[in-house]
This record gives sequence, C-alpha cells and structure tokens, in this order.
Amino acid sequence: MIAACPPLDRNSAYCNLVQCTHFADHCVVAERDGQVVGWVSGHRPPSNPDDFFVWQVAVSSAARGQRLASRMIDHLLGRPEQAGVTHLITTVTDGNAASWALFRGLARDWNAPLERSALFERDAHFAGAHDTEYQARIGPLTHNQNKSQPQEKQGQ
Repeated sequence: MIAACPPLDRNSAYCNLVQCTHFADHCVVAERDGQVVGWVSGHRPPSNPDDFFVWQVAVSSAARGQRLASRMIDHLLGRPEQAGVTHLITTVTDGNAASWALFRGLARDWNAPLERSALFERDAHFAGAHDTEYQARIGPLTHNQNKSQPQEKQGQ
C-alpha cells in the first residue's frame, strides 16, 4: 500500500510489520471487497503520551475523494487506547499538498487550531537529501468530537 502511494517514504516491509504488531492499537486498515484501500499508522510518543503521532496515511487511488483518510484517523482517535489524547501530531513536507489538505481539514472539522513548525530541516538533519519535515500539531482536542467512522471493514 505504501509503495502505491507516493510521495510516502518507502519503509522496509519489516518496519511496517513491526508497526502492525507492536502498535496494532494505533494502526488501521480499510478494506473494500477484500482489497486493502487504506492504511494509517501511528503511535503515542512515550515522552508525551497525550499526543497521537500519525506516521503514515495511505489511500489507494480507487478510494480517494471519499474522506477515507479522515475517517480512519477519527476511528483511531475514537479507540479506548487513545483515551486522554489531547493533540494529533505528524510531519509533512511542503510539497505534500494532499497531506496538508487532510490535516487542515481535520483541524477545521474538529474546530481545533493547527500549528506548523519546522521539525527536521533539509540541511541540518538530512544533509540536503530530503525536504524539510514540518510538524503539524492539532489541538487541544475535545474527546468524542470525532463522529465519522470508515465504512470499509476495519482490521489490523
């Protein structure tokens, strides 16, 4: 799924398998007619468990334009394992317009501010080999404000 959704960074299959097992409560897969059409992975950083960090969001071309990414994130934040989360955080490069639209839309839907700041800089952290990653931080969030749920079958 990740390989089919540029500009996402391709992590090793091993990394994705570790995410699915070690962080199963923080990942969601959406299926339609037996095919995976969506994936969100994340975790709660041990240093700040009030945050939920979204690592990757992937939606197949067949499922785009249906708010699937938003619904998967709403679903994840609605799980009991995310009780106490006050902020959603992620990193996004400037060129990833689809991700910025997703996170701006979530902030709007949740009536919560979105703060943007450079986190990992192109030259200082990536020796010029990767664009700057900006942290998007949405919150504070009010619990149970997320009402939409994916219509596709949920699974880990």
